[in-house]
Amino acid sequence: MNSKTDEELIELIVQNHRPALEELYDRYVKLVYSFSLKMTKGDTERTKEITQQVFLRLWTTKRTYSSAQGKFANWLLTITRNIAIDLIRKEQKHPGMLQLEPNEWRQMQDQQTEDVVQQVSRNLLKHQIQEAKQHLSAPQQRLINLLYWEGYSLSEIAELEQKPLGTIKNRLHQALKKLRNYLSEETGGIRHGK
Repeated sequence: MNSKTDEELIELIVQNHRPALEELYDRYVKLVYSFSLKMTKGDTERTKEITQQVFLRLWTTKRTYSSAQGKFANWLLTITRNIAIDLIRKEQKHPGMLQLEPNEWRQMQDQQTEDVVQQVSRNLLKHQIQEAKQHLSAPQQRLINLLYWEGYSLSEIAELEQKPLGTIKNRLHQALKKLRNYLSEETGGIRHGK
């Protein structure tokens, strides 16, 4: 089994070939566990549960992976992230919106880090935000870019746009609300007829 590619192993898993799952488990359990541990902020019980659910999902799903979709590790970490978010939401008992604070946005900007798992998580979220931004109006997209990616303050943006500060604040509120709703649906894995 250890000579097979990840893609070949997934094809075998779809055919209920247990040694293929065991091989993927051996290859990726440490990555999934450490990624989950960061998402649960060190809660080992929840981390174990997430890790177990990830490999259970690999075993029960009939969805296959293709190397054309990117690296297998990224695909697996996306599954892990979605399971972790679902679990955390269930425990909070309010499947509300993702909270994206300005400092969290700034942390997603490209920076060198020795922690690969953190970097992958940031890149996945950044990619989802880039997709979500496509659902904003042009003025909302420009505002998000100026504020979060270029570092302008709201009052500087109001001057640049020649709009009252209240208008800019309202535009930001509406843009963040749209982004949160979109990201909440995406990470929950369910889109409601949009």
